[in-house]
Amino acid sequence: MQACAHTVAFEGLDARQIEVQCAIVAGMPGFQIVGMAERSVNEARERVRAALTNLGVSLPARKVVINLSPADLPKEGSHYDLPIAFAILAAMEVLPRDAVESCLGFGELKLDGALVAVAGALPAALAAAEEDRALICPRASGPEAAWVGGTPVIAAATLKDAVQHLSGRMALTPAEPGEVTPGDALRDMRDVKGQEKTKRALEIAAAGRHHVLMTGPPGSGKSMLAARLPGLLPDLSAAEALETSMVHSLAGLLTGGGISRRRPFREPHHTASTAAIVGGGRGAKPGEVSLAHNGVLFMDEFPEFPRSVLETLRQPIETGEIVVSRANAHVRYPCRFLLVAAANPCKCGHLGEEGLTCSRAPICGEEYMGRISGPLLDRFDIRVDVPAVRLDELDLPATGDSSATIRARVAQARAVQAERYAGHEDVRLNADIEGALLEEVARPDDDSRALLMALADRLGLSARAYHRVLRVARTIADLDGSPVLRKAHVAEAASYRAPLIKD
Repeated sequence: MQACAHTVAFEGLDARQIEVQCAIVAGMPGFQIVGMAERSVNEARERVRAALTNLGVSLPARKVVINLSPADLPKEGSHYDLPIAFAILAAMEVLPRDAVESCLGFGELKLDGALVAVAGALPAALAAAEEDRALICPRASGPEAAWVGGTPVIAAATLKDAVQHLSGRMALTPAEPGEVTPGDALRDMRDVKGQEKTKRALEIAAAGRHHVLMTGPPGSGKSMLAARLPGLLPDLSAAEALETSMVHSLAGLLTGGGISRRRPFREPHHTASTAAIVGGGRGAKPGEVSLAHNGVLFMDEFPEFPRSVLETLRQPIETGEIVVSRANAHVRYPCRFLLVAAANPCKCGHLGEEGLTCSRAPICGEEYMGRISGPLLDRFDIRVDVPAVRLDELDLPATGDSSATIRARVAQARAVQAERYAGHEDVRLNADIEGALLEEVARPDDDSRALLMALADRLGLSARAYHRVLRVARTIADLDGSPVLRKAHVAEAASYRAPLIKD
């Protein structure tokens, strides 16, 4: 007796189709799973056996073999429980074989037959839609999976419900997409007293997705400013929301089936490991750079991160994706994020402050900021000094525009960029432009070019830094509503490349 069911195995965001083949053959009674099954998959034998017994079905006194094909692809996770149960029931002729083959099973079984939600329902539903199969999953995963919209999502509470649906005895109603979650309340930029230059820098960064490095003494407001950056960003588009939610689904971060249109804001601690930042660990799960996809990655105390962690950021900053390579996995995740880094100017944090600077200044500052390599430092489009705020300034009225006002300007600038780059698949914002396209859209006029060349020579800009100044200038021009780069745009963009260490 043989039958086949279907499920998926994850390689990054890609959900690979897996055929769950069941054969009940003559031999010593037993239950074996083959096909590079990890421990969590092999443990499905006991969960499935108990769930079937609770359903009133006993395994035959023969040898039951489950093959997960293709056999050379590692299988990990508890979501194989449901398709394995389907394959066994079809082989025993409890379920119609054609009904089982027409669906994709995805879910973990409790010993009493209840279905438990598992991570990855959203990409699993997308894979089911591509194969023109219905998805059968736990009830808790239904609202999340239903966001795909291209295939029926049958959300069952128990194995018994799923069996009755497939056998035609009790049809289940397809799940509806979960609600759009509002997210946490956004903080207003007007809460920050002073720091007008930094506010302007963050507006430019938000408009073009330019990476920012803020340096300043403790208590100057770096973290406070970074926390208000999400309030300057427009909501995720429908495509971006689905793309971002796919990553969060794999990480098990979607709750209640709801999808947020709010851009993610991730702020890992400086003790985080390389695997936590770029991805990896068991199953090569997405890291913080991918969880911040289409949003903001804030790294406070930037020089305190291990050097190995900081250096891994160089490739994803340039390419917008990260490849996690392990002995048994080679997966790719998207990671187009806006990196905001904050750092004290030195170990004690008071370099340049009269009466507070330690005896080792300025060498202490050079050593501390020297933890950030030159190639990584070169990848920051904007570097801004955040000076200490005087206590008497805290009693002054709020200054500057509100986050809502800045957000409207940012949205307008991004709309201009979306129209400009409509025919370029890999370019979304000014931070992405390069090569001939950069020369075309960020060509300065004669006066601006002369100024830029003089500043490049004085600041010792590399070719990469020169191009980054042009990208920032293009964003400033977009905020200004100017189709061409003018002298003021170039001058402001170049001002954000000033040296970080001052005597």
